[in-house]
Amino acid sequence: MDDIKDKFEQYQYAIEASNIVSKTDMNGIITFVNDEFCQMSGYTKQELIGKNHNIVRHPDASQDVFKNLWDTILSKKVYKGIIKNLTKGKKTIYLHTTISPILNSKGDIEEFVAIRYDTTKLIELNEQLISQEQELKKLNENLEMIVQEKTMELRVLNENLQDIIKSEVAKNEEQTKIILTQSRLASMGEMIANIAHQWRQPLNELSITLFKMSKDKNKFNESYEKCKNIIKNMSNTIEDFKNFFSTSKAPEAFFISDALHDSIMMLQGTFEKKQINVSINTEFDTEIFGYKSKLTQVIINILNNAKDACVERNIKNKQIKITTSQEQDLAVISICDNAGGISDDIIDKIFEPYFTTKHSSQGTGIGLYMSKLIIDKLKGVIMVKNKDNGACFSIKIPIKGELSE
Repeated sequence: MDDIKDKFEQYQYAIEASNIVSKTDMNGIITFVNDEFCQMSGYTKQELIGKNHNIVRHPDASQDVFKNLWDTILSKKVYKGIIKNLTKGKKTIYLHTTISPILNSKGDIEEFVAIRYDTTKLIELNEQLISQEQELKKLNENLEMIVQEKTMELRVLNENLQDIIKSEVAKNEEQTKIILTQSRLASMGEMIANIAHQWRQPLNELSITLFKMSKDKNKFNESYEKCKNIIKNMSNTIEDFKNFFSTSKAPEAFFISDALHDSIMMLQGTFEKKQINVSINTEFDTEIFGYKSKLTQVIINILNNAKDACVERNIKNKQIKITTSQEQDLAVISICDNAGGISDDIIDKIFEPYFTTKHSSQGTGIGLYMSKLIIDKLKGVIMVKNKDNGACFSIKIPIKGELSE
């Protein structure tokens, strides 16, 4: 009997030592508080015992909360909720509170026992998050405006789809390109699907960056600039789809290192989340002539494929290595992973339209084919081979060459 009593006292002490505990009678008069309650409230036991429990109630606390509280416990049910309190030193605190009615042998309420723990930090962090969300509101409004503007451009483009199809077919004698053009221009839905395919990764990256902003306010400015760059690249993606049918936008000279760094910046958060180490060596750098955003699109597509392969195959030490070099008058970009390589049965088919090793819900199979068309337009070549237990893509582009018509 003594052993059971001793264990009971130990359990009781453990509960009281780790939680804020109090008891009240039917009228809410305090009959017991533990040391944690005194430490939390700033009152001594002598100041609390015999007083109404509202001695620690915050004057701003909602009356509806306490009405619900009393309705619950007087109906012999357990109440759970977060209650705003005020300490003796006038400090606001929030306590997660569980109040249980204690019944006598007749089933009548004899007293109430309340067990609490401090959630003030959590509430304060939530308030900070709300404040930061307000700061981000302008950014979101700008994003919505960009989307609306580009959507209008797409609608205008859609009105001339038949003329564009005739023009593109007349310029392109390759049957595979005709099929792709018809597919891309047959309906607005397919166009939007392609844009969504290119936007999925930057939208995920934007979400990760916004989440980091809410967690680390010290890096707000850095993350804010990153968000602006992602949105700018998303806007450029729509321009790329529009410019794919029109050469009205003039190409320009740009450094290959800029395209590489833009690509890695957009995917950096995802690589960190998936624990993929990306190393880049751009000791050789040069200017090429064309559309930087389109080359960035190609690099992102290859990096995404490497990332997916590493994750799907559960590679332990995930590595992607990017290097630049020169072969005569060609700039060479090599992107290699350690995800096991590509099967010999399909490695010669991956640049064909609509060929994909993924489920239909994960891709349309046009990513690498579109990448090939973009590199073709730069008068370059894109190829792949298996090397060092992984796939290695090589992009070779003439240094300051002219665009292919």
